[in-house]
Amino acid sequence: MTRIGRALMALTLAAIPYGCALRAPNISDVHRNASRYADRTVTLDGTVTSSWGASPMPFKIYRVQDGTGEITVLSRNGSSPPVRGSHVKVKGVVRDVAVFNGMPLGLHVEERDLDVKRN
Repeated sequence: MTRIGRALMALTLAAIPYGCALRAPNISDVHRNASRYADRTVTLDGTVTSSWGASPMPFKIYRVQDGTGEITVLSRNGSSPPVRGSHVKVKGVVRDVAVFNGMPLGLHVEERDLDVKRN
């Protein structure tokens, strides 16, 4: 292999992790790598499995499932949470209530932006 060929191969191999990092995580990724995503903004795409909250409450909670796992989303935007069965794209910050023995407790996403897709 020529020097140029080795250099191109090295650059290609060095670029692979960056290309993979551009992929949006799925919910399973967030659960498996909670410390990596902690306090970072992610965008998740899935279906609402349940929701709680009424207008006078300061926050709403809903659960999103994407086929790889399920996660709780905390919303403080003042509007009603999306209804069960809605397909959503939610952007928010990954948080947990506490970490015990390296395991996150209360892992959730604090909603920053929500797009409810119409069926």
